[in-house]
Amino acid sequence: MNNYKLTIQYDGGRYKGWQRLGNGENTIQAKIEHVVSEMAGVPIEIIGSGRTDAGVHALAQIANFKMEKEMTEQAVQTYLNKYLPQDIVVTNVEIVADRYHARFHTTEKMYLYKIWNEAYTNPFIRKYSTHIEEPLDLEKMKMAASFFIGEHDFTAFSNAKSNKKTKVREIYSFEITKENGLIEVRISGNGFLYNMVRKIVGTLIEVGLGRIEAEDIPAIIEKKERNQTGRMAEAAGLFLV
Repeated sequence: MNNYKLTIQYDGGRYKGWQRLGNGENTIQAKIEHVVSEMAGVPIEIIGSGRTDAGVHALAQIANFKMEKEMTEQAVQTYLNKYLPQDIVVTNVEIVADRYHARFHTTEKMYLYKIWNEAYTNPFIRKYSTHIEEPLDLEKMKMAASFFIGEHDFTAFSNAKSNKKTKVREIYSFEITKENGLIEVRISGNGFLYNMVRKIVGTLIEVGLGRIEAEDIPAIIEKKERNQTGRMAEAAGLFLV
């Protein structure tokens, strides 16, 4: 039996997120499992490195599955890309050690969020960004971002439905850049709570608009009150890198 590690790109716009939902087929995991099971000839469950919300995209989601059927890495990749929908692509297949687990062996995750900050929309990235018409103060946003770096309890930036025992996560890096009208926010850490990145970005947008002061971020984190944060940013602008 081989353990296959997949690197996957997908446009999450028409899916209900990564995780399979009961009998629902409209998730990334369900689509891939269906094709893998057809290939293997038996039901196969795949393990993802993490979940992405409905509408969120991935540049490199990692997953693995085990299969009795002997196939080369190239044969698996060719089969999957032939039968998967065009908005889900397997960019790499690797046979790895039997003990490898995509979720438990993940040590760092990075997300990218795209904001189009012009008075007019951009027809070419409108499905992959959020549009903010008012000018955003990039320096204030960068100052606010610096307060998130390190280990904190991110209860204020979690979803009320989150059932994680601990809301403590560590942010390793936070970068905000702008080229022409496109602002890109990159955040990496040891893990993220449900909706956490979108809530952080939403708060940064409020800072950029002058509705929240950058210096207030430490107090917002400390108070752990969800109603103190900014609005949750739209899913369309978020990518798992």
